[in-house]
Amino acid sequence: MTKYSQIKHSFDQKASTYDDFNIIQKIASKAVVHDIVDKPKNILELGSGSGQIYSQIPWNLEYYKAVDMSKVMCYKHPKADNIDVVCANFDSYKFLETIIDERYDCVVSSSALQWSQNLDNILKTIKNISPRFVIAMFTANTFKTIFDITGNISPILTKNSIKQKFEKYLKCEFETHDYKLKFKQKKDLFGFIKNSGVSAGVRLSYKQAKNLWQKYDKDYLEFEVIYIKAEPKL
Repeated sequence: MTKYSQIKHSFDQKASTYDDFNIIQKIASKAVVHDIVDKPKNILELGSGSGQIYSQIPWNLEYYKAVDMSKVMCYKHPKADNIDVVCANFDSYKFLETIIDERYDCVVSSSALQWSQNLDNILKTIKNISPRFVIAMFTANTFKTIFDITGNISPILTKNSIKQKFEKYLKCEFETHDYKLKFKQKKDLFGFIKNSGVSAGVRLSYKQAKNLWQKYDKDYLEFEVIYIKAEPKL
């Protein structure tokens, strides 16, 4: 199974419970909406999920394009005459070619672009289609202790790698926040990992899982989110 297929399968599989477990994602999407200025009328969202960003926008919109690779998530997204829900892989050249001549007042994304397998291609394309970008991404420090114990490498980029890629194409402001999500019982903590979709298909062997259960001594999970406000370079 390819990395894209693993990620897509993970979100399709977890879609029915995603909204019950995506507590940090909800915080991030709320922050993204808060950072959108001047009430843009035409918005492109990459990785729209079940519609968390769209559902929190309080002003009227002329057009909203919501893009997500999960058919289940696309089905759950709000529908209206001014909403275009596109089920597509935002990483693919085929999709990027469809938006290269489009223009938007703002491009937004929350808790999605960290799964990109080629963030450079996305940024190279979207830098020309909008004057404003508001984005939130998980960094490799999410679940840091878990990766330290298992010896696995996080499938997502580090904070510094994300900054370097964005600064290559856009003029940016960055803000990083660390979050701790507490649990009363260890089984609830591990159940959250299984059902949240944040792991995106990362699998542990029986030995790794047993070792993690024995050695993970925290009553919380770690998350790190980088918030990005950007505009095209002059």
